[in-house]
Amino acid sequence: MPSTVPPRYDDLRALYLNCTLKPSPETSNTEGVIDRSTAVMRAAGVRTQVIRPVDLDLAVGVQPDMTRHGAATDAWPELYADVMAADILVLCGPIWLGDNSSVMKHVIERLYSNSADLNDAGQSAYYGRVGGCLITGNEDGLKHCAMNILYSLQHIGYAIPPQADAGWIGEAGPGPSYLDPGSGGPENDFTNRNTTFAAWNLMHLAALLKRSGGVPAYGNQRPEWQAGCRFDSPNPEHRS
Repeated sequence: MPSTVPPRYDDLRALYLNCTLKPSPETSNTEGVIDRSTAVMRAAGVRTQVIRPVDLDLAVGVQPDMTRHGAATDAWPELYADVMAADILVLCGPIWLGDNSSVMKHVIERLYSNSADLNDAGQSAYYGRVGGCLITGNEDGLKHCAMNILYSLQHIGYAIPPQADAGWIGEAGPGPSYLDPGSGGPENDFTNRNTTFAAWNLMHLAALLKRSGGVPAYGNQRPEWQAGCRFDSPNPEHRS
């Protein structure tokens, strides 16, 4: 039987980026699922923040600050500060044409623009943080979208816990969205279960990493590799 006393995670912060195409305050179906997830985290003591990137003036490009590369303005440096202040990053968004939204793609590109940043141990700056995703739509593509997001996050350094994705899709084709009356979305037990599991798994892993000092700094330090250390590479010619 599970413990009757749930763990507390008051030392954790979670950032949800709602990659809807709808600017605030327009109703976002994705935010309906986000609300379920943040409720689980807040009950465990996690400080949560929800931002819609579509509300921000994010320049297009893969440099940390595009104003240094010709853009008139770029809100990414400020949003990146919020990203780095969070132990947990949850990318959330709708399905369009069976794929992630353009805003989601844009956000992933901007996250990638800082992938060369390093922490004090010489690892990717994203090391020690965990990532997950929430997806909504009324057509197929939920698992495809989740795979793309979770691959992208782990590639730049985020740790992905088990069952770190959740979502809801209605019947294929035109039909009710998650928050529409009679959609069945908010009552869907499968979605509610997966959203709950994902929230707890994100918290569990984030706490393990934070309280243990993060991912061990050996074999994954870029300055060490560039200095000639090959961390016992299987190629004898490359060994340090």
